[in-house]
Amino acid sequence: MRLRILSKQLEKILLCSAPLGIVGGVILIGIVLHFFADSFVQLLVIYVLINMLLALGLNLVSGMTGQLSLGHAGLMAVGAYTSSFFAKQMGFTAQDFHWYVYLIFNCLGGCSAALVGLLVGAPSLRLRGDYLAIVTLGFGEVIRVLLLNLEVVGGARGYYDIPGRDHFITNYLVCLAWVVFLFFLLWRMRFSIRGQQFLAVRDDELAAQFLGIDIARTKVLAFLVSGFFAGVGGSLFAHFVRYLNPSSFSFQKSVEIVIMVVLGGSGSISGAALGAVIVTLLPELLRPIQDITGFDLRLVIYAVILILLMIFRPQGLFNRYELKKPKWLMG
Repeated sequence: MRLRILSKQLEKILLCSAPLGIVGGVILIGIVLHFFADSFVQLLVIYVLINMLLALGLNLVSGMTGQLSLGHAGLMAVGAYTSSFFAKQMGFTAQDFHWYVYLIFNCLGGCSAALVGLLVGAPSLRLRGDYLAIVTLGFGEVIRVLLLNLEVVGGARGYYDIPGRDHFITNYLVCLAWVVFLFFLLWRMRFSIRGQQFLAVRDDELAAQFLGIDIARTKVLAFLVSGFFAGVGGSLFAHFVRYLNPSSFSFQKSVEIVIMVVLGGSGSISGAALGAVIVTLLPELLRPIQDITGFDLRLVIYAVILILLMIFRPQGLFNRYELKKPKWLMG
């Protein structure tokens, strides 16, 4: 009897300490990278975290709700330029950009992108499939062309001298905090009543409507949340790179984010995160081939790998499944 009580108490302690241990381990990795990794590796790590944020956000719309969106780069651009513009106009410098200032401007960029996402999502409620994809694609291009012609944010020259810190560990911890928060939010949402509504809309809108689910509200909420985190990702990108150009938010960027979601498994939170890691790192891992052959074959090999994956594993690496569900994450 005593052994059973002790085992239950030990299990509770382990469940409570598990998230702290994981977060502590990831922070330790960041500290090691800060002191021992070169600037290129640090750059790749930040890009991985930002792409994970973008892929997880898009997974809510395309994977969990079943709405194909090709305008995610446009929402990212809105967050990036809004955050950068206000930070610069308010006179912030690199020395002023502490972690809490980062979070404030991240939220500002996220809210602006969420508002735009709401404006896109609401009129598109009657559309689905290819038609919705075309509308969101057009929206993303409209945003890019507007930024290309707005001299107040640099136009075609780009927007430079954006305040932000070159301190790797600060950027790493802020990006990591947003990724962990979004992952936890989506995981809890997926296994909640609201999450089941998203999945029901994805599987069959008509059946979901007969069950009493508000289809319009569910879709708009998905676009709203996804747009917010796309804006946060854009803000993180802007204050890390400290230079923006409309070409960074082209249709190609939107497709890249879609590939991350599809590669990992549309609808899988774990898969979207893994897909972001693979898509970000694979071109760089293939770089030695260029040194051996003398030709840049990275994009060719990259494309062949994706084609083979779509032929032999069209449902993605994780399909719609997740990693083993930890009890501490399920609540």
